[in-house]
Amino acid sequence: MNVIYALTATPAGILSDKIGRGKLLLCGLGALFIADLTLAFALGLGGVFVGVGLWGLYLGLSQSLLSALVADTAPADLRGTAFGLFNLVTGGALLIASVLSGWLWQAFGPTATFLVGAVFSGFAAFIMTMRMNTRQKPTS
Repeated sequence: MNVIYALTATPAGILSDKIGRGKLLLCGLGALFIADLTLAFALGLGGVFVGVGLWGLYLGLSQSLLSALVADTAPADLRGTAFGLFNLVTGGALLIASVLSGWLWQAFGPTATFLVGAVFSGFAAFIMTMRMNTRQKPTS
């Protein structure tokens, strides 16, 4: 996971400057969706390696991009505050996600845990797509 993350992060940053951060973030969510489905139904170690590799691709496509989006949208005089708030919200969300994942794993097993992850990433991609389409439509 970390090797693929490291190999894809810099090219992803360059690509985000060319095609836009939103489109690349959608690609990252697609990689996470496929990674979760792969891990949910992996039949052996090979499937786990593919799923974990796809998870690394998701990280490479999204993690630096999120920080770039904060830098792009925050006013210069509030950029430090924006990063602090971003990290606070991210930490809180990760805590909630970890507790939910641990409970799902304990109560229903790994397949359910990764399926729920796929649902959440698919929902996030859907919401992003809807917002991107709304912003691109001309108002008259």
